[in-house]
Amino acid sequence: MTEGTDRKRDRDPGLQPERTRLAWRRTTLACTVVAVLAVRQAVQDDSAVALAAVALTALVWLSFLTVAHRRTLTLTTARPPVLPAHAATATAVCTVLLAICAVTVML
Repeated sequence: MTEGTDRKRDRDPGLQPERTRLAWRRTTLACTVVAVLAVRQAVQDDSAVALAAVALTALVWLSFLTVAHRRTLTLTTARPPVLPAHAATATAVCTVLLAICAVTVML
């Protein structure tokens, strides 16, 4: 039994943290595209609702960017910690809010 425990402790993470870091970057890029498209649509629409949606989109985007940046920094360690529940919840909420803002701006 101790051999299995020793193997888990000596486990080489390989490229898994790098793949996770790249996934966070791709998701951040996708959120940035949504925010830029919302601004573009609001500039063309020029209504109060669209401008409010853009302000909310910018706030949500900055929140997501903060969570993603913190997570990518923690992935630089040899044994990165598990994503905390509050960070996972914040990421999910930001993603849903960005989708809602995008729909609001498009309408």
